[in-house]
Amino acid sequence: MSLTFFVGMTVSKEINIKGLVQGVGFRPAIYRMAIMHCLTGTVENNNKGVSIIIEGDKKNVTRFINDIPLRTPIASSISSIEIEDKKISGYKDFQISKSTSESNEITEVSPDIGVCDECLEDIKKQHNRINYAFTNCTNCGPRFTIIKDLPYDRAKTTMDVFPMCESCNSEYKKILDRRFHAQPVACNNCGPHYSLYYKGEIIIDISTIISTSCKLIESGKILAIKGLGGYHLSCDAFNENSINNLRIAKNREGKPFAIMFKDVFSAKKYLHISNEEEKLLTSWRKPIVLLKLKIDISASISIGLNTIGVMLPYMPLHYLLFEKLVTSSIVLTSGNISDEPVIISNEDALSTLGKISDGVITYNRDIYNRTDDSVTTVINNIPRVIRRSRSYAPSPLDINLRTEGIFAGGAELVNCFCLGKGNQAILSQHIGDLKNLETFEFYEESVSRFSRLFRFKPQLAVMDLHPDYLSSRYVEQMQLPTTKVQHHHAHIASCMAEHKLDEKVIGVSFDGTGMGDDSNIWGSEFFICDLADYERITHFEYIMQPGGDAVIKHPWRMMSAYLNHYFGKEAENKYPFLFKGIDEYSLRTVQNMLTNKLNSPLTSSAGRLFDAISALLRVCHSSTYHAEAPMRLESVADPSIAESYTYSQYKILSFKSTFVELIADISNGTPLEMISGKFHNTIVNVIIDTVLLIRKKSGINKVVLSGGTFQNSILLEKVEMKLAANGFDYYTQSKIPSNDGGIALGQLAIAAKRRELGRFDL
Repeated sequence: MSLTFFVGMTVSKEINIKGLVQGVGFRPAIYRMAIMHCLTGTVENNNKGVSIIIEGDKKNVTRFINDIPLRTPIASSISSIEIEDKKISGYKDFQISKSTSESNEITEVSPDIGVCDECLEDIKKQHNRINYAFTNCTNCGPRFTIIKDLPYDRAKTTMDVFPMCESCNSEYKKILDRRFHAQPVACNNCGPHYSLYYKGEIIIDISTIISTSCKLIESGKILAIKGLGGYHLSCDAFNENSINNLRIAKNREGKPFAIMFKDVFSAKKYLHISNEEEKLLTSWRKPIVLLKLKIDISASISIGLNTIGVMLPYMPLHYLLFEKLVTSSIVLTSGNISDEPVIISNEDALSTLGKISDGVITYNRDIYNRTDDSVTTVINNIPRVIRRSRSYAPSPLDINLRTEGIFAGGAELVNCFCLGKGNQAILSQHIGDLKNLETFEFYEESVSRFSRLFRFKPQLAVMDLHPDYLSSRYVEQMQLPTTKVQHHHAHIASCMAEHKLDEKVIGVSFDGTGMGDDSNIWGSEFFICDLADYERITHFEYIMQPGGDAVIKHPWRMMSAYLNHYFGKEAENKYPFLFKGIDEYSLRTVQNMLTNKLNSPLTSSAGRLFDAISALLRVCHSSTYHAEAPMRLESVADPSIAESYTYSQYKILSFKSTFVELIADISNGTPLEMISGKFHNTIVNVIIDTVLLIRKKSGINKVVLSGGTFQNSILLEKVEMKLAANGFDYYTQSKIPSNDGGIALGQLAIAAKRRELGRFDL
């Protein structure tokens, strides 16, 4: 064949694309590319993803295919592209076809996307969108929080009750328009609107809403604001009195508040922000990012910590508020009471939040899927997800296992559940702590909605080893073939699944609580494991936990237990200064528990050791929220300290010499930041020394780290650096939380592997 023949050769291809390709402007982008390359054909959404038929000159078709990963929207994510030759049909033009639903396969559901710069410009200039706080396009706006079913079309969202006006409908149908098939498209003439409930009045004019709200915040008042995935409570981040009033109103004694800054330049005045942190802050996801303080903002926002959770505006309303606000930062915390789920209904907001705020901003579009703000951090220049919710969920994770039909119930704390679909793991948004009826009802509702949305039919269920977890009880009542998974094995498997590992590894799992095979509480595990099984090589020594879970709220109890374990009943007489400030009656009660081994289960938890040291240093005797003691211990540490304490490494790991040396430092007046720094280095040494021994005996060079303790930035940063220096291949988590929010993924991966090996009779 001559070259001339190839140049004019017409070909036809069918291209099927899977991934996050709906609700992000993918089809309009494909249309523009087809026109640019002078090609004909069709593109459509369906349950499986996006299907394209493209016809034209062979070279142009090749250029078109090569452009797909390069020219598609920033919020899209392609997991696979399948290309097949097709018989030429002779299309006259290129068209976007109507969405179809053709199977139980599903495409990814787009997370919510922060408002784009072009829409912010439209709010200032476009006549029908002046100050319109619901302005969006195919590149931004609500997605997961409004979707009821697939394919993603307006009729299957909570926008179905808002008929488009002639102007919006014209944009919606115009292929080259930025709002082509933007399902939530609306304007002042046809879309949802805000209302402000204030002093018995309902204000509906947006300019008055903004000006009144700004006056409330600047005068020290509390404002409830309906967000994308739920309500927030807000006040001036620089007003101590307002913040303390908010703490009282929310029944939130010490837990940190997240704040929103007007822009990154304002944030830099008060916070250290690296390049990676700035990228994360300003990304389309707009998560909360934990940042180190440069100048104190308010002593009441992040009590006892040197970090603060910061986010930037991501809704048009946020920008409208900051245009008028004098303050550059506001508290923006979840709109709920205590540990209940964030409120999403207007009625609940007015009846509950209305009692504790001075004004309530609502809007008349329903939130269908509740989502909290996501929380992230950057360690060793790698962004890490701590709480996976808004703008991350429900994007799935591709793993190298067949997961179809597996339901993983997750953990008790910071719960997420997980569904298996094809070769994907679909993690829910952050559910919360399953310890009250309201949160468990949210869990049940979300399981039902995810199952319908993703055409999920459960075949196998997975639960934690602990029978009393509400997630475990939920799995048991499903009446399916069930497998139980040990908590810390699930942590390691979660990290393995994220990195697509399926082999023997050295697993290091450090956290606060998890039932072990021996019915004791584990939490400092060194495993040799794969996805199906594990061998526990060593761990921290067992210490009594007086009062069971009561030690979580009272870290001084674990301090007492460690001192009793190492120095006996004479510890109090030998080191009386360590017990100052502890109520005499409570101390006697705990000492009696330890002496008589009453209600004092054994624990090997790393989290409880951090609790004990935090109390020993008088950093945190009593906790007001989960993991407060370790967090405050990390905040006071000087990471530049090189020294460490000694410890004993035999069959198990003992810290008697650590305590002896640490107490001597306290007695000698060694600065607190040095003692905490030395303790952190000690735990780093424990990890490195132990994995070196395991490698020597087993020949395994891959180390997997997981568990909530590895959210400690000092610990993780130094462990990663030393693992690299010792030639290890190491794996830590970034896309999925290393805390219990990632447990369900590990459960799913273990069940999938065991099923592959024929462990279940299904």
